[in-house]
Amino acid sequence: MLQHFLICLIFIPLYSLNAQKTTSAPSPIGIWRTTDDETGEVKSHIQIFEKDGQQYGKIVKLMRENLNHLCDKCDGERKNKPILNMVIIENMALADGHWQGGRVLFPREGKWYKLKYWLQPGNANCLVMRGYMGPFYRTQYWQRVE
Repeated sequence: MLQHFLICLIFIPLYSLNAQKTTSAPSPIGIWRTTDDETGEVKSHIQIFEKDGQQYGKIVKLMRENLNHLCDKCDGERKNKPILNMVIIENMALADGHWQGGRVLFPREGKWYKLKYWLQPGNANCLVMRGYMGPFYRTQYWQRVE
């Protein structure tokens, strides 16, 4: 009886602490608005979703007609496929407060880059996206679509 009480005394607070962490933490799951780095114009909406414990992202809306084209520079299964509804973010997992370990496709180039993203501290409506090529990176700030 005493052992059962001690086990409950130790594990119940740990379970409660973990439950609070997972339910109260903001998530990047949802739809995000992207903008052109050069012009500042809205380009697309990307849906971040979870599948098999990892996060993925696909283009769900194109805001400019000139973006509605086939991925002619892509290779493999994406070659000459429409970029609308294309999965361009793959295999992202949460580690050390960031989603990382996956990659992002830039359809205009047909190239994949390593990716890391996180919610901007204090602003769950801003997603900081950082694509890497070797030691170099480019950062974009995506805004949540409500």
